[in-house]
Amino acid sequence: MSGKADAPYQRVRGHLARLGMDAAAECLAGELESAQKEKPSYADFLDTLLGVEVAAVEAKSHERRLRLAGFPSHRRLEEFDFSAQPNLDRRVIEELATLRFVEERSNVLLIGQPGVGKTMLAIALGLEAIDAGHRVYYTTAAELVARTAKAAAEGRWSATMRFWAGPAVLIVDELGYLPMPGEAAAHLFQVISRRYEKGATILTTNRGIASWGQIFEDTTVAAAVLDRLLHRATVLHIDGESYRMRAHRETLKGLREGVAGGGEIP
Repeated sequence: MSGKADAPYQRVRGHLARLGMDAAAECLAGELESAQKEKPSYADFLDTLLGVEVAAVEAKSHERRLRLAGFPSHRRLEEFDFSAQPNLDRRVIEELATLRFVEERSNVLLIGQPGVGKTMLAIALGLEAIDAGHRVYYTTAAELVARTAKAAAEGRWSATMRFWAGPAVLIVDELGYLPMPGEAAAHLFQVISRRYEKGATILTTNRGIASWGQIFEDTTVAAAVLDRLLHRATVLHIDGESYRMRAHRETLKGLREGVAGGGEIP
C-alpha cells in the first residue's frame, strides 16, 4: 500500500493499537490482503479480525491464570493411569471433570496413601477449571497455615481471608502429613469456613476421616472442618499401589533380568 491508499490502513492500524488490540493490528495487513482475494462481507472481515484479537486475549488470560495457580506440575487427566488404581471409579472422575462441582461450589476430598495419584488428580481437575476460565490456586496445608499465621502476626488477617476465599477452586494438598495443633487448626478451619458454599475446595489427605482428630489434636475442630467440607462433597478413597513404588519395583526387576541375561548393571 502507498500514497492515499495507505492513509485509511494506517488510521485503522493506529486505532487498533490505541485500543490495545495488538494482535488485530499485527494481522491487519495479512487479513486485508486475504480479503482482496476472497471478497468477504464487511461483517465476515470484522469477525475474522476481531476473532484473532479475542483468541490472543483469551490465550494471555489462560496463561496468567495458569501462572497464578502455582501448580507444581501440569499433568492432565489423560495422563492418569487408571489401570494402576482399579478400585477408583473413572466415571466419578469424568463427572468431576465436567466442573459441575465448581458451579455448585461443592468440594472434593481425595483420600489415600502417598503416591497413589491424589495430587495429580487434584491438579488435573484444577487445569480443567483453568481451561474453563475459572481462577484456581494450589497450596499445601502446611503452606496455608504458615501464611495465615504470618498474616495474623502482621495484622493482615482480613486481607488474607479475602485472598483464600477468592479462587473459584482452592486446592489444599497434603493434609495430615504434619500435625496441626491449636492455632494452625483454627486457621485452616477459618479458611474452609470462609469458602463454605462460596467456592469449591479440593483437599488431598493421607488420613481417613476417622483419624482426623489425630491431625488436629482436637476432635472439635476436626468435626467442624469435616462438617463444612463434607456437605455436598465428593469423597474418593484411592487405595491402590503407589506409582513410585511400582516404578521402583519394575526398575529393579529390569535390572535383575539384565544381570540374569548376562548384562551389566549400569
